[in-house]
Amino acid sequence: MKKHIHVVGAVIVEQGKILCAQRGNTKALPYKWEFPGGKIEEGESPQEALKREIDEEMNCVVEIGEFIETTVYEYDFGFVHLSTFYCTLVSGQPTLTEHVEIKWLPAGELDQLDWAPADIPAVERIRERMVK
Repeated sequence: MKKHIHVVGAVIVEQGKILCAQRGNTKALPYKWEFPGGKIEEGESPQEALKREIDEEMNCVVEIGEFIETTVYEYDFGFVHLSTFYCTLVSGQPTLTEHVEIKWLPAGELDQLDWAPADIPAVERIRERMVK
């Protein structure tokens, strides 16, 4: 039986652009793009997990904003339940600690990247909302 993994992703928006992060080759889904974030630990709310993960993973502090959506995607290793939220930077600038590259892209250019499958529905929702 496959495990269920609950994760959160930060859609960090700054000056009309969105932060996109590329996974490294030692992770599952090597070189796929994603919204930074990670696993929700026991006893954490999704928002608490997202603040912690962005602090640990990107060395910056974000304010969690509007919920975007939750997507469930079945991978070889289990079911990923990804909840995404719009975020804004409060302090610091995102730095590479776990990812190999980051890019700031306008919503209309997000589809140029090779996204992890669980992130694709959020990418589509963001494009619908932000592309005029």
